[in-house]
Amino acid sequence: MLSRRLALQSLAAVTTASGVMQAQAEQSCEVFTSATQGAVSPDAALQMLKDGNDRFTQGKTRNCDLLKQLKDTSKQQAPFAVVVGCIDSRVPPEMVLDQRIGDIFAARIAGNFVNTDILGSLEFATQLAGAKLIVVLGHTECGAIKGAADNAKLGNLTAMLENIRPSLKKLNYKGVPSSKDKELVQKLADQNAKDAVEKILTKSQVINNLVAGGKVKVVSAMHDIGTGKITWLS
Repeated sequence: MLSRRLALQSLAAVTTASGVMQAQAEQSCEVFTSATQGAVSPDAALQMLKDGNDRFTQGKTRNCDLLKQLKDTSKQQAPFAVVVGCIDSRVPPEMVLDQRIGDIFAARIAGNFVNTDILGSLEFATQLAGAKLIVVLGHTECGAIKGAADNAKLGNLTAMLENIRPSLKKLNYKGVPSSKDKELVQKLADQNAKDAVEKILTKSQVINNLVAGGKVKVVSAMHDIGTGKITWLS
């Protein structure tokens, strides 16, 4: 009985310490270290990003000394999450999630789809660098999504948009798809983000193993460029 009580006390102490480290890293401007990163669970990482977006939409973002953070991370980085986002200038992940230097990895590509290059980057960020969360972040009024809906043709853009069009087929749209259909555009944006999560899990055995082991979580989300609010899709 005594040993069981001691074990429970030890577990409580570890849990409390982990919570303190998470709180310190989130509420202050201290950069993440391997120790604080290691104390963050996938669910805690997700909550930290949700809280960050809340701060962003409420106009209560953290005011940190970015030059100091740059110097503090010059020899080592330990981001707790990685975001796959669009190149759109209105959706900088670090800003809309109120994160600072050294907090998150960001992989950006028009239409926030996933290919081999992105998958390799995600495997580096999680398996090798220790990130606990992958977020596929789409956004409203996405030009790449509109281009896929219109079957746009332009140089290398044509081939790039083919990465998004499979999501359009899943919607079983009746008629000729058009970016003028605002409802279609948003449904396609949502589906594309969800499909990117599915592709990550099916095309990367490395990440799939991390998810199965409870070490990493993969979710999709949608950023409203009009309000700044992020809706978590999965």
